[in-house]
Amino acid sequence: MVDLTPQLLLQAYAEGLFPMAESAASDELYWFDPDRRGILPLDGFHVPRRLRRTLRQAVFDVRVNTAFERVITACATVRPSTWINRDIVRSYCELHEYGYAHSVEAWLGSRLVGGLYGVALGGAFFGESMFSRVTDASKVALVHLVTRLVRAGFTLLDTQFVTEHLSQFGALEIPRAEYRHRLTAALTINADFAAVVLEEGDFERVFARQSVSSGA
Repeated sequence: MVDLTPQLLLQAYAEGLFPMAESAASDELYWFDPDRRGILPLDGFHVPRRLRRTLRQAVFDVRVNTAFERVITACATVRPSTWINRDIVRSYCELHEYGYAHSVEAWLGSRLVGGLYGVALGGAFFGESMFSRVTDASKVALVHLVTRLVRAGFTLLDTQFVTEHLSQFGALEIPRAEYRHRLTAALTINADFAAVVLEEGDFERVFARQSVSSGA
C-alpha cells in the first residue's frame, strides 16, 4: 500500500492526478486521471436567484479553516457511501497542517451544518468533497469559496467530475489535454488562499462580474 504523504499528494496534484478509495472501509487507494475533467470556471460561475437571497440574508456564519478535520470527517460520514477512507482523512489533515488543504464551513450558532474542503496549489484549487446537514449550507460554502478564489487571483477550480449538483453552478467537462494546459498555467501563479479577507459587497461584485460574463 502506498504511503499517502503530503509530499506525494502535492506532486500528484501538480501532475493532474488525485486519489480515491473504493470505500470508507477499504485500504486500497487508486489514482485517477480522467479523460475528461470537471472544472468550475471562475469567470462563468452561476449563482441561482434563490441562493442569492439566502446569501444576502446571511443565514449562515461562514468560516475558513476552523474545523478542517470535522469537515473532512463529515464528508466521509454524512453520505451513505464515500471514497474517503481513514488514510485519506489522515493525509489531508496533515496537508492542512502544512497549509495546503483548506476548509470552508457553514455554521448555525455552534453547529457545523455544511462545508467543503480542497487543496490549493499555486493558482489552482482542487475541490475534493462537500457535505450539508441543512438546506443550502454546502451551496453557501461553495459561493464563499469561489468569491475567495476570485479575490485571491486563482484561475482554476478543479471539481474532478461534473455532477448534477455542480452543473447548476456552471460546471463543465474539458479534455485532459486542455485541463493539463490550464493546470500548468495556474501553477505559475502565486495565490494565497488564506490571506484573503472577504469584505461586505464582495459577493455582489462577483455576481455582477459573472452576470456580465454570461450575458445573464
